[in-house]
Amino acid sequence: MDSPEGIQRFRFELDESYRPLPSVYLALLTIWLLSAFSWTINTYKNRHFQMNNLQWTLASVPLIKALQLMLSFLFWYSCFYHEICSLWLSFGVYITGVLFQTASFVSFLLISHGYCIMCERLSATERRATAALGCVFYLTLVGYRASVPYFTVLLLLNYLISFYLIFRQIAQNLSVLREQLTFIEDEDVREMHDAVYTKYIMFKKFQGAMQIVAMAETVIYINVDTSSENYWLRLLVKEWAQFCILIYIGWTFRSQGLAPRFFVMPTIKSEGDIMVPPVYSIEMDATTFKDFNCNEWHIGVPISSSCDKSSMDSIVVVIQNPHPLKLPTVTTASQIG
Repeated sequence: MDSPEGIQRFRFELDESYRPLPSVYLALLTIWLLSAFSWTINTYKNRHFQMNNLQWTLASVPLIKALQLMLSFLFWYSCFYHEICSLWLSFGVYITGVLFQTASFVSFLLISHGYCIMCERLSATERRATAALGCVFYLTLVGYRASVPYFTVLLLLNYLISFYLIFRQIAQNLSVLREQLTFIEDEDVREMHDAVYTKYIMFKKFQGAMQIVAMAETVIYINVDTSSENYWLRLLVKEWAQFCILIYIGWTFRSQGLAPRFFVMPTIKSEGDIMVPPVYSIEMDATTFKDFNCNEWHIGVPISSSCDKSSMDSIVVVIQNPHPLKLPTVTTASQIG
């Protein structure tokens, strides 16, 4: 058992420039806890607006960060005020920090692939690639934090590959959405315009946010200042930058009442060009709808008896029942290739 003199000597070995750290971590912990709580509550309350798990995936990121900050606060508080620096707390800070960065980059990869925005789920190849990049990123980050030789180079390569894939996928999705918007304007399909335009704006904002992330990560890893002087100030700037970036991305993709038909999307992203089918409308009153009859078409079911070449492109007719207080109704016919 250590003597009181030994404990006193250990206390004086702590650099006094680290003394503001408990207060800094407590303030950051409060901010992240409030954000994580409000984020989770908003996602739960507006769950009927969404048909996906993207918001729940994003909501897990601030929870991991709050756990890391809580362990950091406990570690430094116990060091300065109880003269006990727990190895387990420092290990917990280490692991949760790596998990936070890994979860953040996996979330960025999912968004860049268009998960729950351009398609309901990722293809098997996309899922494997995302999982592999996440695992490699986690392992290289562990090696880098442990100062294992050559892991700095491996982490740099991982960053370059991840950012390249993210920006390439964002550019592809923006290109597809621009083509869809052009097609919608040419065909005057106003019903789908708001939904596609909302997705386009989301990806533009995400592209700008990822450019800031890339610059921030570059600044962090080229910073060679490892002195303890003003360490708490550098930490505060870094943590505040992370908070602002993640809150901005989370706010962009938050659970909300989005544009009508926003969740009209393919189950899996097509390898070819994704084109929005034209939507046409026909107005008819209740009497006409009641007597509606067509020998060539059944309501909602395309015929298969026609043998001409034009039947290669099937047409789906959907008739909406007239509202009792509103005579005109809408008939939509979608051209499906």
